[in-house]
Amino acid sequence: QVQLVESGGGLVQPGGSLRLSCATSRRTFSMYGLGWFRQAPGKEREFVARINPTGEYIFYDDSVRGRFTISRDSAKNTLYLQMNRLKPEDTAVYYCAAGIPAPEFPTSQAAYNYWGQGTRVTVSA
Repeated sequence: QVQLVESGGGLVQPGGSLRLSCATSRRTFSMYGLGWFRQAPGKEREFVARINPTGEYIFYDDSVRGRFTISRDSAKNTLYLQMNRLKPEDTAVYYCAAGIPAPEFPTSQAAYNYWGQGTRVTVSA
C-alpha cells in the first residue's frame, strides 16, 4: 500500500512563499518517480513538477519554472515543493503523486499510479 500525505498548504498573499511536503514510506521514496500536480477550481488537474528516484531528472511546467523548486529528502522520505513569488493563478489543490521511475511521458497523469489527498493553496490579498 502506497501512502502519500501532503501538508503545508494555506492562505498566502501574492508574492509570498509556501513549502509543501509529501511524506511517504522509504520503499515508495526509493522506487518511484514523485511529482506534484494541481487542480484549480473548475479546471482539470495539471502537472506542476516531477523528480525521479535519484533526483537526477527534474521537470517543471512552464507556468512555475523559475518560481517553484521540487526536491526530495532521503533521510525523511519526504518530497517538497518550494513555491516562491506566488500568484493568484497558483490557487489550487496540490496533489503529490508516485509513479514509474522512467516514464515516456513524465508530465502525464498516466505516469502516476498513486495519489495523495491533496493540500489547498490559496493565493489572495
